[in-house]
Amino acid sequence: MYVIELALKLSPLPLSVQRKQLGDAESLYKQVRHCMEKGNTRLLELTCELVEDKKLTVLGSEISAVQMYEKTAAAGGSKRPGFSFEA
Repeated sequence: MYVIELALKLSPLPLSVQRKQLGDAESLYKQVRHCMEKGNTRLLELTCELVEDKKLTVLGSEISAVQMYEKTAAAGGSKRPGFSFEA
């Protein structure tokens, strides 16, 4: 399972969705990154493959960062990568 995590401007909490396949995760990561590069003011709707009914809609221009990581990398009690605020 792969996690795509977004950080929004002026928001301390990240938003995330998950993909089962690496190719799907990379495609979504590139889509979000492209939206950030263009400074799009369009809405970007993201769905999650782990939680079936989970949907996120964000304004593309409000995304300040995006990261992708394999969920198993956070297992074992270790700190998860990136935007984590845990000490």
